[in-house]
Amino acid sequence: MRNLPYILIAIRFFLAPIIFFLAYIKGEESRFIILTFMFIGLLTDIFDGIIARKVGVSSEKLRRLDSQVDLIFWLSLGFAVYFLNPESVKNHWFSITLIFIMEALCYIISIVKFKKETCTHAFLSKMWGLSLLIAFTYLIGFQETGWAFYLTVVLGVISHIDVILIILILPKWQYDVPSFYHAWKIRKGIDRKKSLFFN
Repeated sequence: MRNLPYILIAIRFFLAPIIFFLAYIKGEESRFIILTFMFIGLLTDIFDGIIARKVGVSSEKLRRLDSQVDLIFWLSLGFAVYFLNPESVKNHWFSITLIFIMEALCYIISIVKFKKETCTHAFLSKMWGLSLLIAFTYLIGFQETGWAFYLTVVLGVISHIDVILIILILPKWQYDVPSFYHAWKIRKGIDRKKSLFFN
C-alpha cells in the first residue's frame, strides 16, 4: 500500500505518451480510447493523494512528483486536442496562448524566488483541473468548444493568478497551499497546519 501512490502516479505518467501518439497516429478513431485514458488518469490523480495520506507517505517528494506528472499528463491531452481538432485550437489561439504563458510564469517566478518549481495544489487549481476535464471531454468527444472551453479559460486565468500570488506572498517554498489567503496567513506566522484545509 505504501508504494501504491507512486504506482498511480506512474500510471498517469505512462498514459501521457500513449495519449499523445494515439492522437497523432490514429487520429479520429482514437477519440474514445483517449477519453477513457483521461478519466483513468483523473482517478489516479484523485486516489494517489488520498491513499498517500491514509498510509502516511505523503511528502514533499511525492507532491512534487505528482505536480510534474500532472503537467505532463494534461499537456499530452492538450496536444491530443490539437491533433484531433486543429481548427478549434487555431480559432482560439489567443486564449490558449495566454494560459500557456501564465503557466510558464508560475514556474519562472517560483524557480527565480525559491529555486524550485511551484507545487501549491491550490483549491482553484483543482477547480481548473475539473474544468479542463469537461472542456477536453467536449473537444475530444464531441468536437465542440462552447461554454466548457470559456469556463476553462476564465478559471485558468484566475487560478494562475492565485498561484502567482501564493508564490510572491510565501516567505519560503512550501507545498500544498490552498490559496493566496492561506499563504498570507503563513507569512503572518500562523501555524502552517492550521492554515491548510487540505493537502
